[in-house]
Amino acid sequence: MRTAFINQLIIEARQNPKIFLIVGDLGFSVVEPFAEEFPDRFLNAGIAEQNMTGIAAGLAMEGYTVFTYSIANFPTLRCMEQIRYDVCYHNLDVKIVAVGAGYAYASLGPSHHATEDIGMLRTLPNLTIVSPADPVEARKLTTELCNIPGPAYIRLGKAGEPQIHNDEADIQRGIPVKVLDGKGTAVFSTGSIVKYALDYIAANKKDWALYSFPYLKPLHNESLIEVFNQFENFITIEEHQLNAGFGSLILEKANDLFQAGKIQKFPGIKRIGIEDEFISVAGTQDYIREKAGLLLSKVP
Repeated sequence: MRTAFINQLIIEARQNPKIFLIVGDLGFSVVEPFAEEFPDRFLNAGIAEQNMTGIAAGLAMEGYTVFTYSIANFPTLRCMEQIRYDVCYHNLDVKIVAVGAGYAYASLGPSHHATEDIGMLRTLPNLTIVSPADPVEARKLTTELCNIPGPAYIRLGKAGEPQIHNDEADIQRGIPVKVLDGKGTAVFSTGSIVKYALDYIAANKKDWALYSFPYLKPLHNESLIEVFNQFENFITIEEHQLNAGFGSLILEKANDLFQAGKIQKFPGIKRIGIEDEFISVAGTQDYIREKAGLLLSKVP
């Protein structure tokens, strides 16, 4: 996913001389092609993510579309104050790229687990939040965010995520993407764990529909109304804390639509996510996901 992002950013930067990339002393073996082609629009800010965000805000005030890039929770949790005051309050054109969402850096322990970022960032006004499931979504979202001014957060996997959509997949702002047709039950997911859901449904011959949510904010009500009225039961699965995460977002939307009379029956929603705990062991991403209980087998 990160390679798909940087390759698409290079394509966009060839057309838009105002695209600027700042990294926090990482991304090597990934960002070099951008740095070599656009040396005047690339900066390594060092291991100083708060300063990196401040620099990005300054460049955005001079008319640049600035992308900051670092390992998952470093450009987000560490920079919450700068994102709130410097970027979102001034509605600046800064795109925060977090690589290694959820347990992608599982072998490095909780300091590198990005499992609270959605909950923190979705409370900030003006901030668009996207979470691509595969390289196709990553490319299309990169293009869109290059052409939509304002703050944004891009929650990427680490590397090697397989493609689940065809190249012509229709990724529209605020609209979930149907991955599988089904009856009775629909699974909602976001980010790289969508592929796990796809494989589980196929392996267990479940007649469940599957939807990927590349956009978490905005999330258009009309598309949700259609899906809520089509199915009886819903499962959300996310590589994030249950508290304030993707499943909470879906519950909030369901409640608001029900209260507004837009859906006639409150949907049954089973949430699968990380309980209120840290996972303090190291291992592969799949191993840590299992330790955290991110398993569709928990659903009868």
